[in-house]
Amino acid sequence: MPQFIDRRLNPKGKSLANRQRFIRRAKASIREAVQKELKDGKVTDFVGEKKISIPSKTTREPRFHLDPKTGEQSWVAPGNKEFVEGDQIKKPPQGGGKGSGKDAGDAEMEDTFEFTLTRDELMDVLFEDLELPNLVKTTLKETKVVSLKRAGYSTSGSPTNIAIVRTMRHAIGRRIALKRPKQEDVDALYVELEALNDDEADARAQLLARIAELEAKRKRVGFIDPVDVRYNAFQDRPEPAAKAVMFCLMDVSGSMGEREKDLAKRFYLLLHLFLQRRYDALDVVFIRHTHEAQEVNEQEFFYSRMSGGTVVSSALDVMLDIVAKRYASSEWNIYVAQASDGYTQSGDAQTCVQMLNAQVMPMVQHYAYIEILDEREMSVFASEEAGAELWRAYRGVSAAWKNFDAKRIAKPGDIYPVFRELFAKETA
Repeated sequence: MPQFIDRRLNPKGKSLANRQRFIRRAKASIREAVQKELKDGKVTDFVGEKKISIPSKTTREPRFHLDPKTGEQSWVAPGNKEFVEGDQIKKPPQGGGKGSGKDAGDAEMEDTFEFTLTRDELMDVLFEDLELPNLVKTTLKETKVVSLKRAGYSTSGSPTNIAIVRTMRHAIGRRIALKRPKQEDVDALYVELEALNDDEADARAQLLARIAELEAKRKRVGFIDPVDVRYNAFQDRPEPAAKAVMFCLMDVSGSMGEREKDLAKRFYLLLHLFLQRRYDALDVVFIRHTHEAQEVNEQEFFYSRMSGGTVVSSALDVMLDIVAKRYASSEWNIYVAQASDGYTQSGDAQTCVQMLNAQVMPMVQHYAYIEILDEREMSVFASEEAGAELWRAYRGVSAAWKNFDAKRIAKPGDIYPVFRELFAKETA
């Protein structure tokens, strides 16, 4: 049975349904390919469209076919000199060694199907089973943003909002209801008047009277009356606030090398993509610190070098100051991502814990602490209880606050699994 499938490049939405159906059918292979690309590549490659490859066997269309092991088949093979139509031959036994089995190296030569995912489709695959923590504060629920929305039509308004089509529709209906004479009818009477002879005085008088009557009625029933005019109406509708700010905090002391900064950058980019998909407006604030902290731009945050010790609480001080000046917690959803190697000045870890418990955690939606270790340290600190001073101190914060999470990463392949752990959907 023939099957017709539209595989054109989405001409004005004509193949959109086929494309979505294909993505749903091959979702498992697509997700596996995207996750492999994310593990081996860079997160910056996932900002726009992404070209991926999946095994061609996953693109096969479901269809009905005859079972070759049963039934009767009749044909004559090309080049046959021994059999004629009607001869019966035995089917060869299975596994006889003459089948079309695959060689050991065929797996590497498997055909692939390559296509491009749009940015939205890519985000759906990356984040379809992830969600923001269900920790929206009451004040955020009550905060409203007023926006203008269409609310039908009104009989009064600004001339700039006049609804021409609706106005003309009312005018036509009124003229039909009042039986306003048409200009064509008046013109036809004038043509008849010109065609009369001079001796047809009575007929001329009747036509002139009829014309005068129609003209008078046309003046009484105007083409457009004020009662016909309609205006586009708008009204203010409150909507929940849908804006967020993402604070990126990072230790840039000498112990944080290029490898550590690159891992932190990948996590920040992944979190930014995730939040950008959930919020209409998203601000990003970069705060770097050694023994002192400062707000910087993205270029300085990731690539500039600083010297000095490590005082993590200085970054929290700067963040609290920025929140007080620009991002009121009653209007903004606040997210914090902190990257560090876990080492700080003696006694500073307890200062951070006190600041988090008293000031930071009550106002933020989520706080993610990412500790970047060497791969050898990951085996040394296999236990959750073991770790640097900052890690051990933050374990108490994690136990006290549901919106605080601390994870460890050592290589690029750890980032996406850790991110999924942070934002996995809660099951019933």
